Amino acid sequence: MVMLFSKFRSVAFSTLLLLPVLVSPHSVWAQTPTQSQREGSDSTIEMPNSEQKTPDSNSPASNTENNETSEISRPDNLLSLSGGKKLMNQADQAIDQQNYDVAKEKLQSARRVFNQLSNFYQQLSGSFQGIDNRTSQKHRQKAVESAQMRDRATYQLALVHRARKEMALAVPLLVQVIQSQNPTSELGKKSYQQLRELGFVETPFPGNSNSGSNN
Repeated sequence: MVMLFSKFRSVAFSTLLLLPVLVSPHSVWAQTPTQSQREGSDSTIEMPNSEQKTPDSNSPASNTENNETSEISRPDNLLSLSGGKKLMNQADQAIDQQNYDVAKEKLQSARRVFNQLSNFYQQLSGSFQGIDNRTSQKHRQKAVESAQMRDRATYQLALVHRARKEMALAVPLLVQVIQSQNPTSELGKKSYQQLRELGFVETPFPGNSNSGSNN
């Protein structure tokens, strides 16, 4: 009995000696992180303050976007009806001076501008159809106006090609005008008369067999 009590006291004393090691903050068990702790430490990386920047309204990229927006909204910008008409006026001045090279360049540019405008306004008109019919109708009117100006530029360009003796280039443009405008329209009739004078067609326009050249 005495020996058993002596062994129990020895084991208890040994446990008391190891207890400070087990609970010590510097022990091996206290320093070993768990798997969840390691994962948590990897997922909580914060961006340094120096890299957390908001877009600067005075930055070059922001200024470029603002400039592009203001350029498009300018009334004398080429991508506008007024811009296309300006090209047409410059072409007329070049034709008066018989500078057909410049006139050709200006009219080609005007055609591209008016064609783009017509397509864009037509797309906008379709987008607003059934949502705001008033807005849709306004865009449709712009599309029609742009197409009318495009065909005028096309007709003028055909006349420039004719003046330069480039009949093979004039004929397709005149046919395009007739297709777009309808043969009975004023511009359609003029285009058909030009085709007759060039010898491309022989049949006179109905009710206008004795008509002369229309410039």
